[in-house]
Amino acid sequence: MKTKGLPGNKGIEHFGFTVPNLKEAVDFFENIIGAKVVYKIGPFGADDDWMEKHLGVHPRTKIPEVAIVECGNGSNMEIFEFETPEGEQNQKMPKNCDWGGRHLAFYVEDIDVAVRYLKDQGLEVQGEPTIMTEGPSAGESWVYFLSPWGMQLELVSYPNGNAYNNYKMD
Repeated sequence: MKTKGLPGNKGIEHFGFTVPNLKEAVDFFENIIGAKVVYKIGPFGADDDWMEKHLGVHPRTKIPEVAIVECGNGSNMEIFEFETPEGEQNQKMPKNCDWGGRHLAFYVEDIDVAVRYLKDQGLEVQGEPTIMTEGPSAGESWVYFLSPWGMQLELVSYPNGNAYNNYKMD
């Protein structure tokens, strides 16, 4: 019997994303979020077409350094800062509705305490926590906030467990 899916798939190992300033991003994730850098690698880029072949970017693009960051028991983050030839980089943050739009969600034990903390750090919290009351998300609270460079992030909490593990789809 043939199995479905990617052979040997064990789950998501990391999420990669690009920031305008790696030092600022690492500082934010370490000192505000509580993550830690586990290692850094780089630089990458050469005078051949390696960057274009392997990453689909302009061949003269350079990556001075990449930071691999872990946060609690979730997936790692692979944080890039790229140096590109003039006009080769979109420097606007994608919205969630844009193709390639994304956000990172951090699980917290008490969402109200976490929201107060973020506000005390001067971060923009987008609205108040939403509390889900029915369906597979019942018992979950969530709220979005912005990093200093404008990347959307999210807090999630379901202190009494998540409903979707026991939810039956029709």
